[in-house]
Amino acid sequence: MGRSLVTGGCGFVGSHLVKRLLDDGEDVTVVDAFPPAKHLGVVGEHARFVQGDITDRDTLLQACQGVDTIYHLAAVVGVDRYLSAPLEVIDTAMVGTRNVLDAATATGARVLVTSTSEVFGKNPNVPWKEDDDRVLGSTAADRWTYSTSKALTEHLVFAYGRQHGTAATIVRYFNVYGPRQRPAFVVSRSIHRALNGLPTVVYDDGGQTRCFTYVEDAVDGTVRAARSDKGIGEAFNVGSMTETTVSEVVALIGSLTGTGPASKVDTATALGRTYQDLARRVPDNTKARKVLGWSCPTTLTEGLSRTIEWARTAPWWLDQADSGAAA
Repeated sequence: MGRSLVTGGCGFVGSHLVKRLLDDGEDVTVVDAFPPAKHLGVVGEHARFVQGDITDRDTLLQACQGVDTIYHLAAVVGVDRYLSAPLEVIDTAMVGTRNVLDAATATGARVLVTSTSEVFGKNPNVPWKEDDDRVLGSTAADRWTYSTSKALTEHLVFAYGRQHGTAATIVRYFNVYGPRQRPAFVVSRSIHRALNGLPTVVYDDGGQTRCFTYVEDAVDGTVRAARSDKGIGEAFNVGSMTETTVSEVVALIGSLTGTGPASKVDTATALGRTYQDLARRVPDNTKARKVLGWSCPTTLTEGLSRTIEWARTAPWWLDQADSGAAA
């Protein structure tokens, strides 16, 4: 196999991707602003690590020399961070992605850029196909900084392809969950609280729906997209099409962990008016299935059971602070 570079390779999805690439026999380099923790031994022991911020153009370009494929995952993720550090969210997405695309163009590497289901915003017409419209809230609401900055990075990807011939592909993740995810999201936070003896939390009435995607399935879609010549210049929705309410997934976690009912939080009171939730978030993954031969076989019960089993053996993760807002 070839040589790959993963930005954000010490993060949640990034670390799972690194393991997959190493298992496939690839030579892997990781660029991340933070050094790999002990629980990410696969990065420190079997992949070359370069500590650096992707907004540092020279560091990134040097790290990309001789690389065949760049997997760009580095981003500032999580509703709590959208609300507390919107400038960091925007700068990392925009400056970092442009540097990645410049490096790919200069070195001739193939590049896979990860995006998000949030680019569709509040479009009520689900399931969303890749080219469906974006419907967003006010620019005064920090909630939309991630959605908007990620959409602009997608514009960069398509522009580089058209103007410079850069071989680039986009994948959009839909509510990915699994082992090692920071406890700031619906699934990870609920498991974290349950195993720490705290009540799980549901925002508002819990009727919001999501399509939860197990991390190994998301990584498989990512790798397939990066290796497919048919994927160049294309975007793919990588997510389960099984729609589940937040109340249902939190209740299932309660059942699997043996904990009590969830407590409810009013978002307007707890998070303020700069927070806006999404009623439904459902992909149409037909394109990924047809073009990439990708599937999403892990059921929610199976994926949650695996994640809970792992969490019970990870004291370092259980000891983390509750990160607040979940998407």
